[in-house]
Amino acid sequence: METILSSRTKTVVISPEKPFVIIGERINPTGRKKLAEEMAAGDFSRVRSDALAQVEVGAAVLDVNSGVPGADESAIMRQAVQRVMETVDVPLCFDSPNPAALEAALSIYSGKALINSTTGEETALARVLPLAKKYGAAVIGLCNDEHGISQDPQARLAVARKILARAADYGIPAADIIFDPLVLTVGADSNAGKVTLETIRLLRQELGANISAGASNVSFGLPDRPALNATFVAMGMMMGLTASITNPLEPAVHTAILAADLFLGHDAYGGKWIKNFRKREKAKPAA
Repeated sequence: METILSSRTKTVVISPEKPFVIIGERINPTGRKKLAEEMAAGDFSRVRSDALAQVEVGAAVLDVNSGVPGADESAIMRQAVQRVMETVDVPLCFDSPNPAALEAALSIYSGKALINSTTGEETALARVLPLAKKYGAAVIGLCNDEHGISQDPQARLAVARKILARAADYGIPAADIIFDPLVLTVGADSNAGKVTLETIRLLRQELGANISAGASNVSFGLPDRPALNATFVAMGMMMGLTASITNPLEPAVHTAILAADLFLGHDAYGGKWIKNFRKREKAKPAA
C-alpha cells in the first residue's frame, strides 16, 4: 500500500517497498521555551532554520506544531506553515488536536498534507475526518479510543479497523490512513516495547497499512535515550514500520534508519549509506 504526500514541487511515497520516511519533529514548541516565545512573538527565524536543518539531514516530511499555551494557535500555525513552505519544498504534517488550527494550515497548503492525528474516539473522528476529506489530506490514526490504550495488540488492531471503517464512510481511501501503534516508555512497563512491535506486525499483516510511530517515547525517563530509540526504530522497521516522527538531527537514530533500509533492500548497493558515511567523515575535525 502506498500513502502519497506532496508539496507544491515534491512527492513523497510512504510504502513498505520504499525507503523509510523520516518526519522531522523539531518544529514544535512543546518543551522548547525559546521557540515558544519566538513563535508567540511572530518570530519564525528558528522555525526556518529548524526546517532547513532537518531536510538537510534527510527528513522527507516536516511536522509543524503551533501549540503555544495562551497564544492564538490558528494564527501561529498559519504563519509557521507559510514560512516553512517558503523555506523548504518537502510535504508537511500538521500536528494539532485543534480543528481550527488544522484548517488554518490546510486552507493555505499547496499539496497533499498529513494530519497528525486522530484517535479512534468517535468525537475525534468526527472532528478530523471531514477536514481530511475536504482538503484531500492523509491522516495518522492512533490505535486507542474511548476505552483508552489497551495493552493487547489485538485490541489496538480492532481500533485501527474502526478508524478505517469510519474513514471509508467519508470516502477516504485506506491508503490515506497511516496508523500509529502507540509507543509507551519501557521505563514504566517493560512489556511496552514488545506490545508495540506486535501491534506493528499485526497492522502490516492484517491491514497492509503504513505505520508511523513516535519512537522516542519508548525511552522516556531512561538514560542514553538515543541508543534505545535507534534500536527500537530498527526493530520496528523489521516488523513493518514505514515512517516515524522523530528527530533526524540525532545521529544514532538517523544512522540506524539508514542501516535498516540497507538491510531491508531499500538502499541499492548501499548508495545512501556510503554517501552519509562520507558526509560524516568530511564533517570530522582534522586530527
